[in-house]
Amino acid sequence: MDRIWDRARLVRVADWLAVAVAVSLPWSTSLSGILIGLWWLAVIPTLDLRSLRWAIALPAAAIPLLLFAYGVIGMAWGGASFEDQWGSIKPTLRFLAIPLLFIQFRRSERGIWVVGGYLVSCSALLAISWLHAAWPLYQRPRIMPGIPVKDYIIQSGEFLICAFALAHLSISAWRDGRRRATLLLAALALIFLLNIAFIATARSTLIVFAALLVVVALQRFDWKGAGAVLLAGAVFAGLTWAASPHLRARVFSVAQEIRGYESQDEATPSGLRLEFWRKSIKLIAAAPVFGHGTGTVLDRFRELASEGKGASSATTDQPHNQTFQIAVQLGLVGAALLFGLWISHLLLFRGGGLVAWLGVGVVVQNMVSCVFNTYLLEFTLGWIYVFGVGVLGGMMLRQRVPAQ
Repeated sequence: MDRIWDRARLVRVADWLAVAVAVSLPWSTSLSGILIGLWWLAVIPTLDLRSLRWAIALPAAAIPLLLFAYGVIGMAWGGASFEDQWGSIKPTLRFLAIPLLFIQFRRSERGIWVVGGYLVSCSALLAISWLHAAWPLYQRPRIMPGIPVKDYIIQSGEFLICAFALAHLSISAWRDGRRRATLLLAALALIFLLNIAFIATARSTLIVFAALLVVVALQRFDWKGAGAVLLAGAVFAGLTWAASPHLRARVFSVAQEIRGYESQDEATPSGLRLEFWRKSIKLIAAAPVFGHGTGTVLDRFRELASEGKGASSATTDQPHNQTFQIAVQLGLVGAALLFGLWISHLLLFRGGGLVAWLGVGVVVQNMVSCVFNTYLLEFTLGWIYVFGVGVLGGMMLRQRVPAQ
């Protein structure tokens, strides 16, 4: 009896630790790391062999594990230092959490608390962001007004997925006849989007916004309604464009940065991204099937770097594209596993209902963002993806086949 009680207590502890992780992710990397470690310690004793076999058999869990395993195998060739190899493998360890989250939230009814905790935490950050922009209470080097923690790229990504979730909640409230709730939810979603437009303007997030707008339209409306949603989104984008000099400056700077790169080899952000992509394609063509080996990205870029201080002389261990990052090291086999990961997660969320809709949004956001960055392997946005897919996926599986 004591043993059963202890297991039941650990299940509750693991659930609340998952909530705590979701609350902490927008704020603190170190606190999130500690809470994730505690979550591992709490959830592992609650597992059994039968549930592990069930979870690992799911493509949505098996393919991420295969990508991790193939990265370990990739250490056998390429000749990179162990430090570089471990630095490349370490971020993929979080894939091991996906089947555990499936098991946990297939059994637990507290998955919605994890989702709610994340939304409330981001809402608190939203309020502080506006206050910090209007009245900076503290100044530190490289801290932008309105970005009190982390950076504008992470903040805009967090806020966009919240706006996506709130859009779904407001649509559901409208169809249920709850007009006041509809207005409140829609207003909060709008405030999140305005923060992105006026404060935390990441250019890649603007593209993700367009993709998620299409997703919402297709998920919730017929073709006529979807067209109206897209038109409303275009009107909102136009009004925001006219009202936000910061947004216009961020977008116009892309063309200026590319011109400087093409004409003078300037190491601008957009120029460096193009340079890294160009060299990545060259490296993939040199070892297309199995890649250059785990941890070899920096060494291969050093070999291609030219003399001088321009973009062509720059080196990197991440070429600002998730597919290139994987394919340079693990070839097209690794890239196929990466796309298999995303596709398996999209298929996991097929169907209707809030959980499925939010799950698709999390996956689409990551897929589109990873065209421009390596978010899947970075701490905050990587863990947001793992917990988003893991918790929502567990909830989805609970709806289909409740745990015995």
